[in-house]
Amino acid sequence: MILDDLSLKPATESSTVVELLRYWAAVAPDRLAYKFLAEGETEAGSLTYRELDLQAQVIAAHLQCRCNPGDRVLLIYPSGLEFITAFLGCLYAGVLAVPAYLSRQNNHLSRLEAIATSTQATLALTTNALVGTLQQRVITNPNLAFLQWLTTDHLPSDRANDWQEPQLTRDTLAFLQYTSGSIGQPKGVMVSHGNLLENERLIQTAFASDSESVIVGWLPLFHDMGLVGNVLHPLYLGRPCILMAPEAFLQKPFRWLQAISRYKGTISGGPNLAYDWCVRRITAEQLESLDLSHWQVAFSGAEPVRAETLERFASKFQPCGFQRQALYPCYGMAETTLIVSGGLKTQPPVIYAVHGEALEHHRVEPVTPTSPDCKLIVGCGRIWLEQKIMIVDPDNLTLCPPNQVGEIWVAGPSITQGYWQQPLETQATFCAYLADTGEGPFLRTGDMGFLLDGELCVTGRLKDLIILLGRNYYPQDIELTVEQSHPALRPNCGAAFLVESGDREKLVLVQEVERSHWRQLNAEEVIGKIRRAVTEDQGLPIHAVVLVKPTSIPKTSSGKIQRRACRAGFLAGSLEVIAEWRANA
Repeated sequence: MILDDLSLKPATESSTVVELLRYWAAVAPDRLAYKFLAEGETEAGSLTYRELDLQAQVIAAHLQCRCNPGDRVLLIYPSGLEFITAFLGCLYAGVLAVPAYLSRQNNHLSRLEAIATSTQATLALTTNALVGTLQQRVITNPNLAFLQWLTTDHLPSDRANDWQEPQLTRDTLAFLQYTSGSIGQPKGVMVSHGNLLENERLIQTAFASDSESVIVGWLPLFHDMGLVGNVLHPLYLGRPCILMAPEAFLQKPFRWLQAISRYKGTISGGPNLAYDWCVRRITAEQLESLDLSHWQVAFSGAEPVRAETLERFASKFQPCGFQRQALYPCYGMAETTLIVSGGLKTQPPVIYAVHGEALEHHRVEPVTPTSPDCKLIVGCGRIWLEQKIMIVDPDNLTLCPPNQVGEIWVAGPSITQGYWQQPLETQATFCAYLADTGEGPFLRTGDMGFLLDGELCVTGRLKDLIILLGRNYYPQDIELTVEQSHPALRPNCGAAFLVESGDREKLVLVQEVERSHWRQLNAEEVIGKIRRAVTEDQGLPIHAVVLVKPTSIPKTSSGKIQRRACRAGFLAGSLEVIAEWRANA
């Protein structure tokens, strides 16, 4: 279905997100914009487009009294409607929103400190319920103690009369999206209003979202997929969004599918882990209550998409009306606002069988699924609209020939404006040109992959590539072998990396154990299974295997494994070790 005339107007005429929301508040003021489910189940609040516009004006009026246009303002909220109104309030005030978070673990103060230092923000927005706790936690940190706080959930509505609409254009920066830091320190990606609107147009085209779409989401709102995908895409369409906190899903994944069933959600998704979690945790009795027949786009991104997970999910939930073609692997990153590529809504995922050993040498050789050394690669879709994707040799900066793995380079109107206050990083990442033709500029994604039949396939991170014994290995493949070697090991909670030992680099495996197995763990048996599996499947010698406590392995705020941080912890002896084995030599 194509968007109706009413829905097409903001897509073609709005030049900023502020114009877009004001349009919906004028033409559909009583239409539901957002509904939040407490504990993932109970309706705890909602906003119409009129209410959303009013609260954004109220917050903006307060900000305009305390800030200048372009000032950076930290947003530290739990998942909920308060975050949405604060984010839009920043846009209405012409200040730069900086979504952040403060976990219960003190070690995440360093991330908040880095963001506050980078942005030179002096004001942070939060809720009345959190402000006391937040102030107590940061007051002893000299780099955070200067922050002033504004609670936004009980501001008087009459302040909307004081709001003055700022002078904004498509080129005006809307917010800073700090990267998750999976391969280093987080960097502030500068996202303009034009970037947002172009990427929402791309998402609408790729998802074929329309005037009947209903979005359901649980992803963190401070993360690009949660913010751009779950919050701003329904705003772009003028459609409703049903939200819950990430914790509600992680504690009980049934709540996610229950919400999709209850509200007839058509678009919802998450990383591969989310689908795997549903397969593992949702019971046969719970299946009987689900109706997933309205789910049209089950997007999967942000981490490697596994063919086995897609197959298990489709098979398990087919009796609930779930259609295999709804599975929608896609690819994107903060530097591209969000999405880069995605498939066709009406077709099942594209899965290629390639020769595993050839892939280790960056060659793509199709084989039959039953062939020896077959590796299944899930396609992440095609390009849409004005986007352009190139596969480039990262060393000589020339186009790779067909059937060769290289670095993924991207160009298009969704490419953001660079990294905040980091001109050298911006130049190196956002301003790449082909060495032989001079074509560019392109964004260097740092991801490795290939194009086959126009389908983008992602194989891993360039800087995480393991080169051992003269061969290339993707850490994700080794980590999958490890986690599948014994039921006591937690999926998506392992890291494979190299360390220098003597005059050679050697392989180290760090893996979490399941909480249910922790106390009665036969560590010798588990480590033996890991060593055997990796030796047999990859033919690799292992220097060390480390089993660590549940939830202790370093991850980004969006749940990606931080291999560099894990390596640093191994070398420093700071991992929360349960058991460990090391080779004698």
